[in-house]
Amino acid sequence: MDILKRGTSMDGTIRVYACITTELVNKAQKIHNTYPVATAALGRTLTAAAMMGASGLKNEEDSITIQIKGDGPLGFVVAVGEADANVRGYVQNPYVDRPLNAKGKLDVGGAVGNGYLSVVRDLGLKEPYIGQVPLVSGEIAEDITMYYAQSEQTPTATGLGVLVDTDNSVIAAGGFLIQLMPGATDETAKKLEKILEDIPPVTTMIHDGISVDD
Repeated sequence: MDILKRGTSMDGTIRVYACITTELVNKAQKIHNTYPVATAALGRTLTAAAMMGASGLKNEEDSITIQIKGDGPLGFVVAVGEADANVRGYVQNPYVDRPLNAKGKLDVGGAVGNGYLSVVRDLGLKEPYIGQVPLVSGEIAEDITMYYAQSEQTPTATGLGVLVDTDNSVIAAGGFLIQLMPGATDETAKKLEKILEDIPPVTTMIHDGISVDD
């Protein structure tokens, strides 16, 4: 079962969102008949939109749109999130197939290419808020982190993952957002950096049965 939870440290200086989205990404794969690389790109973006919608929106009619536009074969990747974490999205070319990257992983960055990530927050005002940053890697998580740093000045660590089986089904998908709030110390930041260096990939944790609470 898919689930999203949020938490705050006792001193209020760390905010965390974590989710498992395996069913969501499996459904998206079936709807769009995506190949593995496109499944991973779309799944990561949908997962990010779910967390960003839950974290940054308050009203039912508000929405957040993540658009990734690179010069790679995938073309556009778009996801729209709402305050209740409902999401929808698509990838322009769902039939991209690429060799694994140097780490033996799906080459999402190569399929996305160079370009930009934009985030549109529609809060029911006259004009939506639009933030745009150049793509760092095209791997989605690093690009979301850069968006928060540059457009919202919020130190953020982002983890996103989609594990695809040989039959194109999704074995595991999910992610986390960890953000430092005002008042966080350098010591807190260093501790978080150390933890993030040591934890396994998101999909490994989910596949091994680790819960959102864990």
